[in-house]
Amino acid sequence: MKFRKFASNLDMYRKVPLDLLEGTKRGSIISYCAILTMVVLFSMETLSFLTASTLQTDVSLDLNKDPKVRVNLNITMMDLSCNYATVDIVSPMGTSLNVTSHLSKYALDAEGVRQRYMGRNTQQHDIILSDSLVTDTIEQLHENGEDAVSLDEKSLQEAKATASYLFVDFFASWCSHCKDLAPTWEVLAETMTEAAMELVDEEFHHLEIDHDYTKEDFDEALKVALPVMVGKIDCVNNKDLCFNQQIWAYPTLRLFINGLPVADYRGDRTVLEMVHWLAHVEESHKKQVGDETFNVLLADEIAREFLSVSETRDEMLEGPDHSASGHPGWAEKMRKHRVREGAMDWKDEDHPGCQISGFLWVDRVPGNFHIQARSPNHDIDAKLTNTSHEIHHLSFGDPGTVDLIRRNNLVTPKGFERTLAPLDGNVYVNHAQHEAFHHYLKVVTTDFNDPYLKSSRSRYYNKEGIRAYQVLSSSQLSFYRSDIVPEAKFSYDPSPIAVYHRRSYSKRWYDYLTSLMAIIGGTFTVIGMIENTIHAARNKKRR
Repeated sequence: MKFRKFASNLDMYRKVPLDLLEGTKRGSIISYCAILTMVVLFSMETLSFLTASTLQTDVSLDLNKDPKVRVNLNITMMDLSCNYATVDIVSPMGTSLNVTSHLSKYALDAEGVRQRYMGRNTQQHDIILSDSLVTDTIEQLHENGEDAVSLDEKSLQEAKATASYLFVDFFASWCSHCKDLAPTWEVLAETMTEAAMELVDEEFHHLEIDHDYTKEDFDEALKVALPVMVGKIDCVNNKDLCFNQQIWAYPTLRLFINGLPVADYRGDRTVLEMVHWLAHVEESHKKQVGDETFNVLLADEIAREFLSVSETRDEMLEGPDHSASGHPGWAEKMRKHRVREGAMDWKDEDHPGCQISGFLWVDRVPGNFHIQARSPNHDIDAKLTNTSHEIHHLSFGDPGTVDLIRRNNLVTPKGFERTLAPLDGNVYVNHAQHEAFHHYLKVVTTDFNDPYLKSSRSRYYNKEGIRAYQVLSSSQLSFYRSDIVPEAKFSYDPSPIAVYHRRSYSKRWYDYLTSLMAIIGGTFTVIGMIENTIHAARNKKRR
């Protein structure tokens, strides 16, 4: 009985009889205000609970176990031809690896316009650098005279004016490839002379002219009948001439037709292959002008006879295929600041560039990759190598990470995206010879651990979270010895310290419920206090 009486006395929610309550218009208005206030506060608290988050950043040792990292690049070399532009990765052990599989090269004109054709970043190791069938030395070949004409600036102009087809070897006396090619080049010239002699003899015989013609008559006829004049220019003694012809590597084998440069030969440096190429060029050219007289074809036959005497064709063609068919703004800065020995007026059309784009896979250890002029078939002139470049894009990691961060509305520090590719849009112009810019990149692993992404099926997501790589960069101008070819160098160094970003939600579910109850109770209490104050003031006024 006592317990029941005590339990009945414990009533925290005692009710006042309705007969003792009196409704008022003022109370109704205040009640609506209280309900509206609670609804607004309730909505704002719910929205805050669902979206409120802050960025929490931790720094600790890098736990990234990826053995390699991807390097995304898009770089324009302003004054370096795609024929010589090479990208190498250098490991910590100093081993250099030419990169070919994931990079594309696009030849550019002086205005930086991408051309329609695409080149490959490959070095043609299969090219034959000299004719193995030419066993005589250059001295032995010169015993009976020199058929490859030595030219200088004046005689080159005369040769271009008199010879319809002029094939010139631009060489340097210190160039090893040039020395190896010299006997082959002399035999090529002898082949053309032999073809011209046969043409002259045939012409004199056709005209029933006695073969006791004078040497002067024969020489003049020989000049006219010569299928292709073969010349050579020593660029050590003719620096200005070679510079004006835009010769950057040796040997450069250039064909002139009617005084105009048409093409540089890049095939096998054998007598037969060079004559094949010349015959093909002559045939294409004369079809355009409507001439059916193909004098180089006779030289081709003579070259075949030379080949059959030395070695059978089947033996010669073992191995690689030898078929003839196998074969913007910074422009203004370059024009103003170009300083070269003996430089003439800058002509845009004489300075083609190369856009290199794609990606590399590098070991996640300190190393570097560099872009330089190199060719297994030429010796590069260091003083004429210009590595001025514009970086359109350079970043590390998966290129889709930025889009994933945006799609998932991840919280990032201010200016975060810029730190992923800090060199983008920068232009680095070399103002003098024997210099190049080197870039130093500190690569910092940055992980995003967002609990709401744990169920994500995106291919970019791993158990650690979304991963990006921030880059701390610095660039400086480096100088080279006169005998070393400059290179645009990008050194990267993974940081042992990683940054971890996570979204921190400020309220738990029980905090949310507590806030709701506080809103309801607090609103009811505050509005009640206001109503009681108004009621007391009115009663006092009445009294």
